[in-house]
Amino acid sequence: MTSLKEVAVGSTAEVEVVTGSDPTTERLLEMGITPGVHVKVVGTAPLGCPLELEVRGYRLSIRRNEAARVAVCPTLGRRPVPR
Repeated sequence: MTSLKEVAVGSTAEVEVVTGSDPTTERLLEMGITPGVHVKVVGTAPLGCPLELEVRGYRLSIRRNEAARVAVCPTLGRRPVPR
């Protein structure tokens, strides 16, 4: 499985699972990064951290170490379904 931190800029992926049971994981889930949602990597900062994401119609920035907790499946040509 691929982590969100490995998804290329401009690509979309579907969240499979968010790992962990600490406050950071809970916060990712509260921000809308939940299993089944489609996430687009919009960009990165000049040094590669943080990642700018588009999820559920809004933009969100998270650190690469937080993105590593999110297992995703690339959507390869499928249009994201709004959730």
